[in-house]
Amino acid sequence: MTRRVLILAHTGREESMLAALEACVELHANNIVPVMYGDELADMTGYLGVSSVNMEILDRDVTLAEIELVMVLGGDGTILRAAEIVRDYDVPLLGVNLGHVGFLAESEREELIQTVSAVVQRRYSVEERMCLDVIVRVAGKVMAHTWALNEVALEKGNRERMIEVVTEVDGRPLTSFGCDGVVMATPTGSTAYAFSAGGPVVWPTVEALLMVPISAHALFAKPLVVAPTSTLAVEVLSRNGAHGVIWCDGRRTVELLPGARIEVTRSAKPVKLARTQQSTFSERLVRKFELPVQGWRGPSVEESSVPTTQLPIIRTPKPKSPLEGHPAGQIPQPPDLTIVTHTESYSGTTGYYGQDNA
Repeated sequence: MTRRVLILAHTGREESMLAALEACVELHANNIVPVMYGDELADMTGYLGVSSVNMEILDRDVTLAEIELVMVLGGDGTILRAAEIVRDYDVPLLGVNLGHVGFLAESEREELIQTVSAVVQRRYSVEERMCLDVIVRVAGKVMAHTWALNEVALEKGNRERMIEVVTEVDGRPLTSFGCDGVVMATPTGSTAYAFSAGGPVVWPTVEALLMVPISAHALFAKPLVVAPTSTLAVEVLSRNGAHGVIWCDGRRTVELLPGARIEVTRSAKPVKLARTQQSTFSERLVRKFELPVQGWRGPSVEESSVPTTQLPIIRTPKPKSPLEGHPAGQIPQPPDLTIVTHTESYSGTTGYYGQDNA
């Protein structure tokens, strides 16, 4: 059976076209047919020259249903574009980062040959990433229905005026406030827009939904992490007449008038990401953010089972016993606390009662 790999690249950048050509050459040399979109292939060959590599064009020579894997050469934006393309197909994405941070990418540009080699030898695993199902309602009617891999971000439509919203979790209102926006994200998107807005970093294996306010004017407007079965909602209030706009993964947008409502739930369709490395998410965080880890010693190498350490228990002190020395049934008389009234008055210029300082 012929193996085919779709190459997606940002053909507006020279580095991306060079990487795409290199990947195509390596795949062709290992009896795997590289596939590209017709316009991207024309951009690449027109800029770099005609290639002798035997290639196929998607939607002309082959369909997505016949693709084994999509290799994405670019940053997170290019990978999000690829996620749109394979949304209705069971095809995993393998990202090679040519951008800046690139959290969705599996490898870096200098590892391109090793990545292609892993694809040739089928040395990759596939993991599913949760997506969001997004519904926009106005007066109870569905005006838009879309999805997101990273996040759906509600933002104010006017730069000079904040947007008034009320947030909701599982059908119950939580709080209302003025803000610049609200981000509702997946664990995959926790290191993207939600992270920039002050949200928590959530490991991709954690099943949860996030709600993160952006520059909220409120005391209780903290990031929330809720169950994956929950329903998040945000309503745009009409108190100040400001309208909003939502962005799904920064690619799909819907204008929102006052009174609009956004409902976000877990999507039934995940996105599949291919992995060629076995590094943990902690290692990825350290590498992408260049976090300082100097001085780390790591866990103990002792393998023997150690019993639970018995620590001293601090007991609650007992109340003191009644005073001794008094006969049973007899209560001592309280002392006389009567205040003695003086006949002389006190003046601030005197040292003693009734005596002036000479």
